[in-house]
Amino acid sequence: MVPSPTVTELLAPLAKVTDRGIYADDTFVSWADHITAGAQLAAALWARLHIRGAGQNPPKPPHVGVLLGNTPFFSSLLVAAGLTGLVPVGLNPTRRGEALARDIARADCQLVLTDNPDTVPPGVDHIDVGSPSWAIELGSHAGAPVTFGDLSADDLFMLIFTSGTSGEPKAVRITHDKVAFPGRMLADRFGLGPADTAYLSMPLFHSNAIMAGWAVAAAAGASIALRRKFSASGFLCDVRRYGATYANYVGKPLSYILATEARPDDADNPLKILYGNEGAPRDLDRFAKRFGVVVVDGFGSTEGGVAIARTPDTPEGSLGPLTDEVAIVDVDTGKACPPGVVGELVNPTGRGWFRGYYNDPDAEAQRMAGGVYHTGDLAYRDENGYAYFAGRLGDWMRVDGENLGTAPIERILLRYPEIVEAAVYPIPDPAVGDQVMAALVLRPGTVFDPAAFRSFLADQSDLGPKQWPSYVRVATELPRTETFKVIKRQLSAQGTDCADPVFRIDSACRAQKYE
Repeated sequence: MVPSPTVTELLAPLAKVTDRGIYADDTFVSWADHITAGAQLAAALWARLHIRGAGQNPPKPPHVGVLLGNTPFFSSLLVAAGLTGLVPVGLNPTRRGEALARDIARADCQLVLTDNPDTVPPGVDHIDVGSPSWAIELGSHAGAPVTFGDLSADDLFMLIFTSGTSGEPKAVRITHDKVAFPGRMLADRFGLGPADTAYLSMPLFHSNAIMAGWAVAAAAGASIALRRKFSASGFLCDVRRYGATYANYVGKPLSYILATEARPDDADNPLKILYGNEGAPRDLDRFAKRFGVVVVDGFGSTEGGVAIARTPDTPEGSLGPLTDEVAIVDVDTGKACPPGVVGELVNPTGRGWFRGYYNDPDAEAQRMAGGVYHTGDLAYRDENGYAYFAGRLGDWMRVDGENLGTAPIERILLRYPEIVEAAVYPIPDPAVGDQVMAALVLRPGTVFDPAAFRSFLADQSDLGPKQWPSYVRVATELPRTETFKVIKRQLSAQGTDCADPVFRIDSACRAQKYE
């Protein structure tokens, strides 16, 4: 068996590369200089940690929190981790106050690196990486030697928090092999090499950018073009500016880019491959045709216990075929679900790439209940064994005694030509169970026509009567995490009591504005 690679092994061949490297705004630094900067940063941070940890028994782990945009400094910290065993902890900048302080404490962060000190909770030791004092401290370690530590595949490389859409975020243990293996696999799969440039606009504190972006570029020996924060209007300009041939995404960015004004020369760009997950099914082909790029959408999570890959014969809207390591089971009995029946996606063979949660044994035990990896995602399969996403367990709706998933309803709503985004979620039924509610974002300049929308619903032969939205909220935007996932629990909590216009849309009566 070929041993799993490490991030250290991905970086070693780049130590003397001067003709490729990291682009950001109008700057460029070669891989050789970038790795030198990583060694300097590692020396400065280790000095801090050793001084701080003097006399501690046992010593605290070398965990460093990160509250940064996609900057060369963030990337140099990843290099430092690959060289020396420092462990960056990706902190979500949308978290604030006590919630963020809990994340920092649970992950055993010794200090936090930030370029926005106002986001750091009071009492947390932090470094303002843009401050003159830090520049002096970092400069005192100039000339630190570039050495590649003896790190193994199962050593901890990073801690990355889950999105927290269905509960409190959990710190996922990201080992070296969990980063380096997909980096090499995807670089080989897409034929990427030194002539390529990977465009990274997804947040580097999240697994998608690390495993499907940064690691892929390092494995390919390619350049990286960093965007501090994703911009739909800036996407194509950046791709052309940096000559980007590969990009990664997670969630809704494809929808946002497609919502920008189309131009005749959209396909005149260097991008060859766009890889990611959770793209809206209707957007994959539209994006590929408009921009002349191959779009590959997969299914996975930060934990990595289950992964599903689309095949050339995968039906539209499907995640891909089930395998020996992916099954759909009844949430109560654990038995395999027949075709068409919604159940939970699990890995019946064990934990897959799941390396556990840090400092959260109860959550880890729940995830691995019965020796089976539980995704918490709902799905159903067709007669040919292709899986279709049906939502999260937390999204499960009980309507007239029947369990319903949200994702199939969302896919139907997105057929309506004026809808850009759709989120379906439960609200309490006055009698018992749930009612279906949908929040819609329309194309700019569009006015919602409830009667036309109801007629559209009536024409959808695969929309069951229990799946009809009882209420529709027309919003200008939806509440999201930094990784573009809709925070449905917030929508559910607001229900019909919100600032946006709400319409009553019933399968048995005409549509009308809800007062």
